[in-house]
Amino acid sequence: MRNIGISAHIDSGKTTLTERILFYTGKILEMHEVKGKDGVGATMDSMELEREKGITIQSAATYATWQDYQLNIIDTPGHVDFTIEVERALRVLDGAILVICGVAGVQSQTFTVDRQMRRYNVPRLIFINKLDRVGAEPWRVIENLKKKLNISIAALQVPIGLEHVLQGVVDIVTKKAYYFDGEKGSNVTIGEIPESLIDLVNQKREELISQIIDIDDQLAEIVFINERQPTPEELKAAIRRSTLALKFSPVLMGSAYKNKGVQPLLDAVIDYLPNPNEKDNYAIDLENKDSKIKLECNNSKPFVGLAFKLEEGRFGQLTYIRVYQGILSKGSIIQNVTNGRKIKVPRLCRMHANNMEDIELIGAGEICAVFGVDCHSGTTFTDGQIKCSMLSMHVPEPVISLAITTDSKKQNMNFIKALQRFQKEDPTFKVFLDPESSETIISGMGELHLEIYAERMRREYGIPVTTGKPQVAYRETITSKGSFSYQHKKQSGGAGQFAKMCGLVLVLKSNSILKLTLY
Repeated sequence: MRNIGISAHIDSGKTTLTERILFYTGKILEMHEVKGKDGVGATMDSMELEREKGITIQSAATYATWQDYQLNIIDTPGHVDFTIEVERALRVLDGAILVICGVAGVQSQTFTVDRQMRRYNVPRLIFINKLDRVGAEPWRVIENLKKKLNISIAALQVPIGLEHVLQGVVDIVTKKAYYFDGEKGSNVTIGEIPESLIDLVNQKREELISQIIDIDDQLAEIVFINERQPTPEELKAAIRRSTLALKFSPVLMGSAYKNKGVQPLLDAVIDYLPNPNEKDNYAIDLENKDSKIKLECNNSKPFVGLAFKLEEGRFGQLTYIRVYQGILSKGSIIQNVTNGRKIKVPRLCRMHANNMEDIELIGAGEICAVFGVDCHSGTTFTDGQIKCSMLSMHVPEPVISLAITTDSKKQNMNFIKALQRFQKEDPTFKVFLDPESSETIISGMGELHLEIYAERMRREYGIPVTTGKPQVAYRETITSKGSFSYQHKKQSGGAGQFAKMCGLVLVLKSNSILKLTLY
């Protein structure tokens, strides 16, 4: 089993790559494109807004099978406004594919995703995509990755041609050429290395070996002590050990849109990324002064799971759970560690984008979704036999605010309900009432982030909402010394009214105190 996420800067080809993975693994029968270019749209972009705008807004989970291995895949957004989706996906995944554009190279969100992968100790593969584009240069991209991200990487492949003449890739480890024939690249032909690339392949293989030698002692022993070249199997094993130790990231190449290089990438996921047993996961022991305990990916152990994502589904709240230990089954009783409440699991399912497959139970290391479990994102569940809490995920603070109003008083209840739902789903979406202006203020990670939620309120709840800049309560302050003198005189019959007031207005220094004397 492999639990992997696909992350990158926006428009690097993550969703297109996921679509190809689902097709080649047999999960879907037809490939479709983002933005609904073919009238259908990519499988993982199930939200109407995603297909209209051509971007991923919510992370989407799916599963597939490759070489008898089960793959649990989460396709994440690339836009910085939806970075919480990447954050909570990487929190529960064992490995990841970092997709890099072969033309643009390292971009702004690449840095953010790199930090998130480091934060949660996620081993990664790097896939240099879009090598069919004009200006694609993988070797320049690799140098940029080394320089800007400061990571140890080396290519495992050499492209056969670039731009419009991209034909396939050469595997540096096995020294075999891979060609992808047919309209959809389904026919993989393995052949000999083209003569024009032999010297380059040998050079890149030496660079790969020399880099792994500095990391892996077993490979260094083969080369220096035994004085021989490693076999493909020995080199693969050394790359795997280095990747799992977070000391190295293999680089693969291709073009998802042109159906080149996806199958070898799937092979690399199996060869180099960890299974759940190989990833160390810890929880806080609530009965032993908050000390850390290591969780075992074992079905016979007490159940421990983490709710990492919430959605409002057709049948109520849909809660995504990663099972770290034990078994979760339909009808079982689980306990919310935060409030101690016990809940019966009424329905258990696997997710394929927005489609569900009902299941009876799920084992350790897997990802599932449950209905009827009321909780917040980041809640730990156990079976009551163990009292522990999973380590929390990082939630960035909102950076922008807008005032939001609805023109329809009849929709006030739905307006409040929608805001409460979105706050529960997304920890970076905040709502508060300004006590001075009495405006409802929404805060988030960017303008697009807030615009999407406003549009969802219009479409999903039928609420006509308007957004704008929040009103500012301006205040005046004294900047210089001033004097005043006022005489009040009013004849209203009888003795009348008379008063005279004069004085000075002074500027006080910060934190100073002025003593007043009354006469």
